[in-house]
Amino acid sequence: MPRFVEIIAHRGARSLAPENTLAAARLAHRLGAHRWETDAVLTRDGELVLFHDETLTRCTNAVQAFGYDPQAPEKTFWPGPSTIDRLDRHTLVDLKLLDAGSWFERDDAYSTVFGIDAQTLEGFKGECIPSLYDGLVLTKDLNWCINVELKDHGNEPELNFHPARLLTELARSGISPDQVTLSSFNYDWLRFLRQHAPEYELQALVGARDDESLNFNDPLFISAEFEVLNINALLVTPSDIRQLKSAGKRINLFTVNELHDYMRFVEAGVDGLFTDFPQRFI
Repeated sequence: MPRFVEIIAHRGARSLAPENTLAAARLAHRLGAHRWETDAVLTRDGELVLFHDETLTRCTNAVQAFGYDPQAPEKTFWPGPSTIDRLDRHTLVDLKLLDAGSWFERDDAYSTVFGIDAQTLEGFKGECIPSLYDGLVLTKDLNWCINVELKDHGNEPELNFHPARLLTELARSGISPDQVTLSSFNYDWLRFLRQHAPEYELQALVGARDDESLNFNDPLFISAEFEVLNINALLVTPSDIRQLKSAGKRINLFTVNELHDYMRFVEAGVDGLFTDFPQRFI
């Protein structure tokens, strides 16, 4: 029998819909992805929303809505891009007013717009930035599964505020723990979650930079602390995967978009693949 490999829609079906929106999640579900992955970040008022970048320009109309130049330094803060462009300068209410969908057709980042009907593209316009609660409730209603990455933008008001807020929203949503995996590059947050909510599966992210070198003698790889590792696919070989699997690890890779990579990693024994193109591998 073929071995099961989980296909995880990276930020939803982001090659076919605006990333980290409920539209992208619904589409990934319709395509048959086993789970969707999304990023949870803090707003100015301590809420959690589903968004990847620290800044708003790429995936919203914030420049037009808030009326600023994202390249102009704000002299009252520090040199560099405008701090008003940072998501965490804004409250949940303000962020909900932004259009997080129109950019998808304009930018056509994956050269997929030509194959999407006009009515669907029109429907993306006005998609808002979802709260974490929105994403959890949608996943629950679809009887589906979600991977929540706790994104660390260095803006916690107090120690472990981010993971504690996450647990509050999980409880409020009523979603079952077996529908949720929690991941992060911040391992201290994962340790906090293990201590306070051991019912959730934790996954340690590895390889934030595409050019870093991994040391497979590091305790992360050889200790039993984190059973599941989500590793940058650019930093591992099939041989590395076999070695990690023989050590008892479960291995997911991000981000795999090409069929030849899919085949060689599946043959090496990988457990799951994050992809921007779930439609290619379902």
